[in-house]
Amino acid sequence: MIDGVLWLICLLVLTGAAIRFLFEAEVTACFERDPAARNLVEVLFTSPGLHALIFHRVAHALDRWRIPVVPRLLMTLARLLTGIEIHPSATIGRALFIDHGMGVVIGETAVIGDHVTLFQGVTLGGTGKERGKRHPTIGDHVVIGAGAKVLGHITIGHHSFIGSNAVVIRSVPEDSTVVGVPGRLTKTKDRHVAGINLDHTHLPDPIAERLESLQHEIDALEAHLKEHRKSQSQPHH
Repeated sequence: MIDGVLWLICLLVLTGAAIRFLFEAEVTACFERDPAARNLVEVLFTSPGLHALIFHRVAHALDRWRIPVVPRLLMTLARLLTGIEIHPSATIGRALFIDHGMGVVIGETAVIGDHVTLFQGVTLGGTGKERGKRHPTIGDHVVIGAGAKVLGHITIGHHSFIGSNAVVIRSVPEDSTVVGVPGRLTKTKDRHVAGINLDHTHLPDPIAERLESLQHEIDALEAHLKEHRKSQSQPHH
């Protein structure tokens, strides 16, 4: 019994060491972008996003070797274990961080750059039934907020932010913010800072800003009209 426990501990230690070595960038991303990551053991054995990426790396290699069925079976198992669905043919760069992960879907022809962050419920989906490239390409250092949908053969530029629950159906240039349904673009290049900003909730809202500007103009016109009527009502001598 004791020997079996010791063997199990040794196996877990060796497995953890192998994951730490082979997925160093992804493990580091967990510590950098997840405030709940307290120690290496928790990250290695309780992070569904990391587990899904481990499955995907194996399945993606098998898919590139043209091995049928097995890659899809592996990713189906990964979906059952993690709640994250990644097609084995999807191309994923280094240091992807999937926070929580439940409900994340990454389609067959999706391409994800380096140091990308996806929150729960994100969909990188296709449109229509056409074959070929039909899923989005995500640039480096992109943050996609919870519940956002990025659909079709479009490109999200480097260092961009997709707000929570946004629906993006058109390409986005670098250093931009997209919010709303359908997604509306707000330039943020002048406010770009080094590193990865994970605040995907406090983002500019171009519609709200435009409505506020219009309200200010209406208030000014009403004030001017009141002054004009007041001057017209005064008796002339």
